[in-house]
Order: sequence, then structure tokens, then C-alpha cells
Amino acid sequence: MTVTKTTCPYCGVGCGVLASPQHDGTVEIKGDPDHPANFGRLCSKGLALGETLSLGERLLYPEVNGQRTSWDRATALVAEKFNTAIAEHGPDSVAFYVSGQFLTEDYYVANKLMKGFIGSANIDTNSRLCMASAVAGHKRAFGADVVPCSYEDLEEADLVVLVGSNLAWCHPVLFQRLQAAREKRGTKLVVIDPRRSATAETADLHLAITPQSDVALFNGLLSHLCGEGKIDGQFIHQHTENVNATLVAANEWSLAKTAEACGLALPELEEFFSLFARHEKVVTAFSMGVNQSMSGTDKVNAIINCHLLTGRISKKGAGPFSITGQPNAMGGREVGGLANMLAAHMEIENPDHRVAVQGFWASPHMAAKPGLKAVDMFEAVHDGRIKAIWIMATNPVVSMPDSNRIAEALKACPFVVVSDLTANTDTARLAHVKLPALGWGEKDGTVTNSERTISRQRGFLAVAGEARADWRIMADVAKAMGFGGFDYASPAEIFAEHVRLTQLGNDGSRKLDLSAWVNADYEKQSPRQWGRARPFEDCRFQTPTGKARFVATPYVALPEQNMTLNTGRIRDQWHTMTRTGLAPRLFAHRAEPYVEISPQDATRLGLSAAEIVEVSSNTGRSLARALITDAVKPGSIFQPMHWNGSFAHASLANASSKAQVDPVSGQPALKSASVSMQRFAAAWHGFGISINHFTPKADYCAWRPISRGMAFECASAEVPKDWGVYLYQALGAGGEVTSLQSHDSKSFRCAVVKEGRLVFAFVASAAPVEVSRDWLQSRLGQQVNTLEVLAGRPQASSDDQGATLCACNAVGVKAIGRFIEANPTANLESVCTGTRAGTGCGSCRIEIRRMMHEAAKPLAAAE
Repeated sequence: MTVTKTTCPYCGVGCGVLASPQHDGTVEIKGDPDHPANFGRLCSKGLALGETLSLGERLLYPEVNGQRTSWDRATALVAEKFNTAIAEHGPDSVAFYVSGQFLTEDYYVANKLMKGFIGSANIDTNSRLCMASAVAGHKRAFGADVVPCSYEDLEEADLVVLVGSNLAWCHPVLFQRLQAAREKRGTKLVVIDPRRSATAETADLHLAITPQSDVALFNGLLSHLCGEGKIDGQFIHQHTENVNATLVAANEWSLAKTAEACGLALPELEEFFSLFARHEKVVTAFSMGVNQSMSGTDKVNAIINCHLLTGRISKKGAGPFSITGQPNAMGGREVGGLANMLAAHMEIENPDHRVAVQGFWASPHMAAKPGLKAVDMFEAVHDGRIKAIWIMATNPVVSMPDSNRIAEALKACPFVVVSDLTANTDTARLAHVKLPALGWGEKDGTVTNSERTISRQRGFLAVAGEARADWRIMADVAKAMGFGGFDYASPAEIFAEHVRLTQLGNDGSRKLDLSAWVNADYEKQSPRQWGRARPFEDCRFQTPTGKARFVATPYVALPEQNMTLNTGRIRDQWHTMTRTGLAPRLFAHRAEPYVEISPQDATRLGLSAAEIVEVSSNTGRSLARALITDAVKPGSIFQPMHWNGSFAHASLANASSKAQVDPVSGQPALKSASVSMQRFAAAWHGFGISINHFTPKADYCAWRPISRGMAFECASAEVPKDWGVYLYQALGAGGEVTSLQSHDSKSFRCAVVKEGRLVFAFVASAAPVEVSRDWLQSRLGQQVNTLEVLAGRPQASSDDQGATLCACNAVGVKAIGRFIEANPTANLESVCTGTRAGTGCGSCRIEIRRMMHEAAKPLAAAE
């Protein structure tokens, strides 16, 4: 077997992966023990990568208006349409929308083509939704988008403050590194998040602040640090500017005022301030909860201000640390992938930089101003200013706010091109031209993770169909448009050009300098971090004065609103599920769209657990399952953003999110939409499994792959007149049908057995269906006891493993519960060893610990 060292395509941790194709066509996936990001660890998503490589959903050939065509014809058509739009309406009439799933080489070619040859900066990326506010905050404070920390700082810190980051679920391997450091060093952990996430459950202190009050919190911290004399005067005097104006603005934030704005009790606020003040080695790590806000950039600078005041920056175990969401969001930033950036950390608004890059590229038409950022770009598509758009490796109809308007824009656009590996995403369905791109496992190139480590992503599979590398697709179109400078034979040539550009005119004024890669063997390249582990150790920043800037950050509270919608990720899914949605076990933990609702709000709205709710605003609506939990505060709800038209009907979370953005960064506020919520009046609820793909017509329906078939959840406002007719697609497939139906037709159960094996089962009831789903799913395609199937659970309770808690090792919650009950004095390690749960990526250990705590309550009461 050939073992290929490559890099995981999911989050910004950038884990190394060992991929080994097997003789039976499968691929064995392991963590790379030599990679400095993960040292062999992988999360549940990474471990399941081998299960996402099927060709079932792949776009294998170019298509024009839904019909297969040749690459020559498709390329010529794209070039013709873009050239025509440019000739008739100017270069700003076209746009590219690209992705953090791109490799750096893809990003480089896209940026070069749009900014240097088409002559417009209308190229933006889904990374705008992820870390644009961090970029803007870095540039305001440091003069450049440079992350001042490394992962080892999380392990060297005495205090780690996580702000708007559910690290345990969204960056699990980095969380495991932090947990190991806590056990070894006693590191204190503070989590700042309106929601009690899995990460917050492990914290020494959880501050459940009022949504979007982070600026008030860190202004208050800055004022407190100043009042307590926790100031590094020498560092401030020699290496910073604008401190006085910033402190004047912050001094109004007394403890009482801060506590009131943040919705915190004074003692918990004082505890946080005291922890921060007395620990010199502090890392404040932040992610989407900070960035995805109308004040995201100010939040970033409010955090940085506290580190500048105390001199806790670019020292071992100290600094503000932006944790990126995508595998190559950083690489995109390095080549200027955002509409307001130029390549190699040069500035598009700097005429000297523009001249230098134009000369380097020998480009005919250099963009002279920033282009449209993501939200504005799609608004320009909607109102007709943009006539042709090329969307690459992303699914904005699902991921952008006000998703219905994005769909409207693309439907009205004269020419839409989509490059992707998946044939029928919500976005691809609206394309005039679809171009098949290589997938993970086929691609070759580089990615840069959150700590600036450049790693190779290597292909280890044969190319599927006629798919091509993104960089090649763009280079071929560039040549067809009549441009030179795109005769690349390999990604190695593109990377070498990128390296040379980082050196251009770089006398040390730009931290991004890849000189160390000049003579590197591209094929044998090992993971390597650019710059120092702490780039500002020399205290030389990239502002005109060489000093870091304090930035005054005014606080603007959220207006009073009905309910606040917070969207985000869950543990085992990724973005719009075009990859993770192919792995059945990644649906085991959270199987369908859901909304977390407080018990108080559930009572107020007359909701019971597992009912269907409708979340709505003036932009759209979505339906999802109610999960009643005290993890969210009254007035706030949490809804995962992953589900889309490929896995559910009417469940787009971002249909209800408004297109409001941070005025500096242009990043959408996806954490604080004002919405209404109500109970969906379902006359019946249903659950089913099928050997063949089957999705019943219903107001609410969500489906997922399972072993040997698929499962679906549904609910509707009207009861079918005839369940047999309603299910005719499944029942008409032949086989022996056994069914039970109540007099009012609201309760119905059926099983279809063909050639002695279960091929279909369905249960409907007036209330949410209560059956053992995991057990029922395991019976599909097997010989069965029909009565057990109709009952929806096995006769012997020991056969029921319950809903899967550990996705890595497929361990159910009931199996874990039985072990805990039989071993009441077992510690966490014993439970994990005895059940195998929590021995993979470890993310489920938080929930196992919670189960142990709940099981111990009755024992303690009895004593």
C-alpha cells in the first residue's frame, strides 16, 4: 500500500493526514504523527474522510445548460461571455466568488486573473464570512494581517480565554492539545460565549454574556487593567501609539456598567478580570463568535488592546490568537484572495504596490481600487450591475445571509458559472455552466493553517471523470480570453511564482517573506511555518511608525429584538455537507436540523421537546426540530447552518439571517439576527428508512445516508387520505407489506420485506415519533422480526445501543449509560476504555462526563 502524506480539508487547524488506498477500493485514513499541528490526532470528520470519496454525487463532466459538453466548448463559452460583459459593461461587470477550500495555487491564479488581467478587484471569498474581521483588526493594530501566535502558545499559557469559539466541536484537535496542557500545567480556561457550548462545559469560568456585548466586556477589562496598574509602560512607550485616546474611551467602563451591558453578575466579572490581571502568560483565542458581527472588527481590536496594554503579545504563551475556520483561509489571505487585498500582503490602494505587482505579472489591466465584498457582490448580481459571475468551490445559496435573495440573484444573472466537485448543490442547480473540479484526494498544492504553517495537500486517487484542477480551469479560461502569463504546467510553478512575489521589494517591511522556500523541493516539502513562531518578537510592527496601534472601540448594543438567532457549526458536520454528508456515521450525533431553545421560551411558545418549529424573519423562514435546553438563554436560539436542499426541505438556517455587515470588514453578522419563532402545527410526524432513496412530500423533511440505504424524518400539517398512496414509491417496489393504522389515520406503521430482508419501514404518529432509530436503521437489509420493526425497538433492551454519541467508534448513548450504571465508581478513563467511546478524537468526552455527573446525582442523594 502507498501511504500519502497530505492535509485535512476541514478546519483551520490544518491536521496532517496519512492516506492509504486499499486493494478493495477503500482508503485508510490516519493522523500524521509527524505533522506539527496534530501529531497524529484527527477529529471525527478527519477520521471519516475515507468514507467521503465516493463518486455518487460527483460532477464528472462539463455541462452547459444541464447538458454534457467538452472542455473546449465550455472553456470557450466562459471566455466569450466574460469578454463580452467586459467589453460592453466594463471589468467591474464580472466577478469571482472563491473559497477557503481552494489551495493556495488556485487562489493565486484566481487573484492574478481577476485583479491583474481582467482589471477588477471583484474577487471575494467565503472566507469573508469567516475571518474578515480578524484581518481588519490585525491591519488596524499591526499594520498587516499577521497572526502573532502559534499553537504551542496555547500549551504554554497559564490562562487561555476563548471568545466566541466552541473549540471542542469546531477545532477538536486543537482543543485536545489545550486539554492535555491543562492536565499537565493546570492552565485556567475562561470561555466567553452567550451559549453554554461543549467547550464552555469544560471551563473553569463560563461568561454567558449578552449577545454581541464583547466590546463592552473588553473595554471594561482594559479599564480595570489600567486601574490595577497592570500596564507595561516601557512596551507601550517604545512600541505602541494612540494609547491615551483609547484609555480615555475605555475609562467610562466601570465594573458595574460593564456587568450590566454584558448581562453578568459582578462576582463572575470580577473573577474574570482578576484571572486576566494576575496571569502574565495569557492567550485570548477567538473565532466566529467574534468575527461574525456588525462590530466584529472592534471586538478584535478591543481584545488586542488588552494585550498591548499589558505587553502580553509575541511572548511565549501570550497573545491574541485568531483561529480560522477553513483549511486555507490563511493561504487565501497570503495571495490577496479578498476583494480589498493585493497579493503577498501588499495593498491594493497603495499605488507603489500596484505598480510593483503589475510589473511582476506583466499584466495589462491592473485593478486600481478594492472590489465588492461578498454581500455587496451578490447585491450587485441581484440588481444587474454584475452580468457574469464565476463561483468556485463554495455554496453561497446556503452559506450567505439572506439566502433566498442570493438564489434570486443567481436566477436573474445572465451568466453563472460554477466550478465544483458536487453536481447538484443549491448553488450549482442555478448555473448555466458547471465545471468539474478535482476533489480532496485528487488535488495537489499547498494550504496554510491558523498558525501560518504551510503544508502540502497531495493527490492519492485517480482523477474522477474529466475533472480538472481549479488552477488549470482558470488558466485555460484566461488563455481563451486572450491573456498571456498563464502557461503553468504544475502547481509547483505557481507556488514558485507566489514565493518570488513575496520577496518582491520586501526589505523586511512585510513579515510575509517565503524566501526559505526558494530552493525547496515542492514534491518533498514538509510542513513549515513562515516567519517566526511569534512574528512580532522583535516588536517591529508593519505600521508606518513601526509601532502597534491601540484602537478605541465604541460599544453599540444590539437593539431590543424579539429573539436573537445564533448560527454555527456542529461537531461532526462541515459547512454545507457536500463532503461530510456522504459519511453516514457523521449524522449519528445530530441527525437532522434543530434549534436550541431555552425552557422558558419553550413554555412561553407552548412547545414540547422534539416538535417542529418555524424560525422566520422578513427575509425567509426555516423549519427544524426543537431541542429544549438551558444551554441558551431566554430570548436566544441556536441553529446549525449546515442543512440545505440536498439534505432537507425548508431548513436553510440563513434564510432568516439578514445581510447586515461590519462596516470595516464587510463580514456578515451571522450570530445576531432578529427573528420570530413559533410552533409548526404538525398534524403528524414520521420517521422512515429505505434501501432506495425516498423523500416523502411533507412540509418538513430531512434525510441522511445510513448503512445500506437512507433514513428520513418528516412532519406535515395535513394527514394523508391514504398512507399507501402517500408511500407508493416505496410500497410499489414489491415485497411483503405489513402495516397498522389508527382510526383517525394519524398513526401508521409499516414494514416492507423483500426476499426475506427489510427494504423499507415507516412510522407516523400525531406526536414526535419515539422509536429506537439507531437500532431500526441497523436492521435495514437484514432478516427481521416484523413485529419488532413495527414496534420500532428490539425485544431485548441490551440489543439497543441508543443514539450514537461517539462517532469515531460508533458507540451509543444507551451502551455508555449501561456501563456507567454497572460501574458507578468508574472514572472517565475507565468508562472510555470500557466502552471505546471517547478514545478517538475525544470530542464526546464532554458529554460522557455529563452522563457520569447525572448518574451520580441519585447515588449522592441516597447517601
